[in-house]
Amino acid sequence: MSNLAAKLVQAASAKRVLIATAESCTGGLVSAAITDIAGSSAVFDRGFVTYSNEAKADLLGVSPSLIDQHGAVSAEVACAMAEGALKNSRAAISVAITGIAGPGGGSVEKPVGLVHFATSVNDSDTLHFEKRFGNLSRDEIRGAAVNAALQALLECVEEIELK
Repeated sequence: MSNLAAKLVQAASAKRVLIATAESCTGGLVSAAITDIAGSSAVFDRGFVTYSNEAKADLLGVSPSLIDQHGAVSAEVACAMAEGALKNSRAAISVAITGIAGPGGGSVEKPVGLVHFATSVNDSDTLHFEKRFGNLSRDEIRGAAVNAALQALLECVEEIELK
């Protein structure tokens, strides 16, 4: 994880890009991974830990009706979280994570290990992807989600053209 975070910080520093995170099931672990790296203050603007639906609405502007319609663990809410992180920060890139880390809380439609991610880049479309990590422990699901989020951020940074 730290190697991936270090690559992200290095790439974002080279392109002078600010990053924001919007985290639910990871509870700030992506932000922690980034800020564990020396020099991250040059690229990390802020992290939103929005574990509750109310926090998603209050801090990120996610519509409660969107949450009611699709559930907090959904592509739609992940995208709204990523977009809200950009709107409420100085960042050019954001990542959002919402999922079911377990061991309880899953269903047939939304099993434990389902995590939705979204990345948002200024002046670009918000991209969604999901991972189904399966029957892993809570720590393993959260760790895998952090790695996926860091990788997604790194890919976004690498695609940005230097100005």
